[in-house]
Amino acid sequence: MICTNLLSIKDLRKVSIYSLVCLRFSQTLLHQDLGTFLRKKSLNLCFEKGFVSVMKYSVLFSLIFFFNMLYGCAMYDDVVTLENRISLLEHRDVKSKKYNKELKSRLEEKEQTLRNQSAELHAMHDQLKAEMQRINGKIDETDYLLKQKLSDSDKITENRLEKLEKAAGLNKKRIIRLEQYLNFESDENDLKIKPKPQSRQELSENELYTVSKQAFDAGDFETARKGFKNLINKFPKSAHADNAQFWIGEIYYSEKWYEKAILEYQKVIEKYPKGNKVPASLLKQGFAFLNLGDKANARLILKELVKKYSKSNEAKIATKKLNQN
Repeated sequence: MICTNLLSIKDLRKVSIYSLVCLRFSQTLLHQDLGTFLRKKSLNLCFEKGFVSVMKYSVLFSLIFFFNMLYGCAMYDDVVTLENRISLLEHRDVKSKKYNKELKSRLEEKEQTLRNQSAELHAMHDQLKAEMQRINGKIDETDYLLKQKLSDSDKITENRLEKLEKAAGLNKKRIIRLEQYLNFESDENDLKIKPKPQSRQELSENELYTVSKQAFDAGDFETARKGFKNLINKFPKSAHADNAQFWIGEIYYSEKWYEKAILEYQKVIEKYPKGNKVPASLLKQGFAFLNLGDKANARLILKELVKKYSKSNEAKIATKKLNQN
């Protein structure tokens, strides 16, 4: 059995055929030799030792023939059993090959299905990514429009407050006249705010702007900021008011407080729309948004600058920046 397992099916078949041929040949030779031997011995025994000797050799022959036949039958049965086992192994080998072939085919089908599913998932991922980018762009655009609307609403609110203040002033004047007509005593201190005494060394608007600008150039941002704010408060209609407001935005930009700088630049755009600092304010607003990582709003503002002030130097800088991003 050990030898059978170590040999291949073809080798086993060859061994079995060879063993069968050798068995047949050995049986044939044995019969021929025994016949010749018996003929010679029987003749000699008849003349030499007689009937007793013949009986001894007959018993010996019978035993030899019996064992020969028994051995031959046993070898033949082993060969038949071996052939049956070989046939069974061949049958199993065929079934195994067929099963392996089917299994390989199924695996190839599964692999192809997985490849198709993977390709579909990648395509869906790309579509979702593009959709997210489009949605983010719309969100940024909506945010910018909301800010614009809020700034417009702030303008309307300021106008309403101014009208209310004017109406309140008129009402105060009417009340004073009525009190005077009715001879009622009134405390004018409650109706009027005492002005602060002016400083002997109070600067003019040009001097105040020059001193503040010199402080800005020297890097003294705190002094410059106070000076520019003082100029805007004291001389709101000054020719330097829009420039002062712009330099306040520049101070915050230099301090990398970009959110505050954007608001200060917006004041230049809203309060002084005809001033010469509007293109520069739009440009610096765009740069501030870029520094904050908000590329969508930055592109919108820079495009607005190029559209409204296409011939300005700021528009050329904005165009280059847009091409880079």
